Amino acid sequence: MSFVAIDGPGGPDGAAEAREIADHPFGNPSFTGRRWPLADVRLLAPILPSKVIGIGRNYFAHATELGNAVPDEPMVFLKPSTSVIGPGAAIAMPAVSHRVDYEGELAVVIGRPCHRVRAADASGVILGYTCANDVTARDLRAPNAPWLRSKGFDTFCPLGPWIETELDPSDVTVTTTVNGEVRQDGHTADLIFGLGELIEYCSAIMTLLPGDVILTGTPEGVGPLAAGDVVSVAVSGIGDLENPVVAG
Repeated sequence: MSFVAIDGPGGPDGAAEAREIADHPFGNPSFTGRRWPLADVRLLAPILPSKVIGIGRNYFAHATELGNAVPDEPMVFLKPSTSVIGPGAAIAMPAVSHRVDYEGELAVVIGRPCHRVRAADASGVILGYTCANDVTARDLRAPNAPWLRSKGFDTFCPLGPWIETELDPSDVTVTTTVNGEVRQDGHTADLIFGLGELIEYCSAIMTLLPGDVILTGTPEGVGPLAAGDVVSVAVSGIGDLENPVVAG
């Protein structure tokens, strides 16, 4: 597996290209000189984090649509790194669940080790942003039960298609479609806790490492998936993350 940088139209035929990074994408990456048309490259998850930090009920309408109280502080949970898959990889529905939901989100990728970061300084520790699907086995998330079981299955954290390093995340759209039908259409301007607040809160609990991912929360409109569906999460300014759904 190699890290690549995605360039917009500009190759010999005007198509987007993938350029191979020599070592890692943090800091000022150097390039090997190898490049391919983007259409000829299979994209994996853009990062394999040491941890994925999820934020629950971070949109007012989403909290209320499920009959939950709006939180007074960020609701933090962890998803294992083994739940991460890339664009085009299949989401596998576990046999023990009868209700698996999509949750489209904007994800933040950390760029350097950090601890106790102030909200005002949070932009300095961010590498970039990507699309995420916080897949959830809704029927396994009983009241007061740990969220790990419902959110930690293998394939339950699609990320991609790439990390966008130049984005103003203050008001981007987060749109989820299932089989081409729009199910979620939210705006990050409606987040209860903004990105700076989330990084300050999370980094006060744990050291954040390069490549760690924070899922910023999902807007209203969550709903079930079925084997055979194709679910897509699009964040304006980034791109589309599409995954098929299969029986586990």
